[in-house]
Amino acid sequence: MREIGTTCCIAGGGPAGMMLGYLLARAGVDVTVLEKHADFLRDFRGDTIHPSTMQLMQELGLLDDFLKLPHTKERSIVARFGDQDVPIADFSHLPVEAPYIAFMPQWDFLDFLADRGKDLPHFKLLMQAKATGLIRSGGRVAAVTAETAEGEATIWADLVVAADGRHSDLRQAGGFTVREIGAPMDVLWFRLSRRPGDTGQTFGQVGRGRFAVMLNRGDYWQCAYVIPKGAFEKLRAAGLDAFKAGLAALLPVVADRVDEIGNWDDLKLLSVAVDRLERWWQRGLICIGDAAHAMSPIGGVGVNLAIQDAVASANRLAAPLREKRVTTEDLAAIEERRAFPTRATQALQVAIQNRVITPILAGSGPVSPPFLLKLLRWFPVLRRIPARLVGMGFRPEHIGPQLSPRA
Repeated sequence: MREIGTTCCIAGGGPAGMMLGYLLARAGVDVTVLEKHADFLRDFRGDTIHPSTMQLMQELGLLDDFLKLPHTKERSIVARFGDQDVPIADFSHLPVEAPYIAFMPQWDFLDFLADRGKDLPHFKLLMQAKATGLIRSGGRVAAVTAETAEGEATIWADLVVAADGRHSDLRQAGGFTVREIGAPMDVLWFRLSRRPGDTGQTFGQVGRGRFAVMLNRGDYWQCAYVIPKGAFEKLRAAGLDAFKAGLAALLPVVADRVDEIGNWDDLKLLSVAVDRLERWWQRGLICIGDAAHAMSPIGGVGVNLAIQDAVASANRLAAPLREKRVTTEDLAAIEERRAFPTRATQALQVAIQNRVITPILAGSGPVSPPFLLKLLRWFPVLRRIPARLVGMGFRPEHIGPQLSPRA
């Protein structure tokens, strides 16, 4: 079995893992990031880069290069209830360098971080390396076992970070207690072509018993079709033609291209979960991002919360890791700092699920905006509130002085 030694081993090459790996390596900490796939090319991941994340890129001096990557900008969010347009959020007033949401393929974002990391002497990225288990020694987690392209490996580290997603193998191996909060919905993701006469705006469309979101991805629409939890098999039983007919009725702007969905394999089912760990850490191990808290897709905030976790972790851990003195107090402090934003965001998502999404999917009542959303249409200044909550989140993080470049 191959053995590797490092200061910090991060399982998972998603937004949380790659950002944390880059920041720690930038601060002079030896980091090994394990990514189980051969590349980052996966469809239907979270592709929203929020203003809070771009502000971090600005603080790192990377924003100009970052925005050279292909992306589209959304300065506002609009929901359509039947034929009524309701403006939800206006990001243009946020006091940041990039006051908008950028829609960018997640693989481009991860490749960008990987390329910057490879320029750092302390950064090591192992592709096709899947973390499978933990090794304990002296009452603490001391190593990760992994399956790699070169065979089985053991990575010994002063600290192991589980950033391997909501189905985290390390979370399971660590025996963490998960608090299930639940969600009333699942989401079907798919693509439809975008044509020259189409609107350029990302929007949500509400119909009786149906709800969809269309994300402008340049030459195609990335579509999210929201269904009641566990209803996918019922949809399949009704047949693909019935699904496409319902989609065309809900989204007449793309009714002429629903036949681009050729079979059920063109639809990707996301089983929505909302949960969080009772405690995020053990001696020698901490969970961040989706491994610590799975978020609803409402607001598209999961990626950005994961990145905020990574920044808070790097701010706290850079010096202790460099000096080989990480303690459980450091790990507890990270959870304490990030627990409030997690709980507050999940509480907001659950409120929207219960008060907006569930009635829509139940088909109860007229297809009209709730009263609170009508207020946003009547009083434009109120749109700054959801823009702040979605675009910046609760307790946004900043790059600390301890993350300045080191040799």
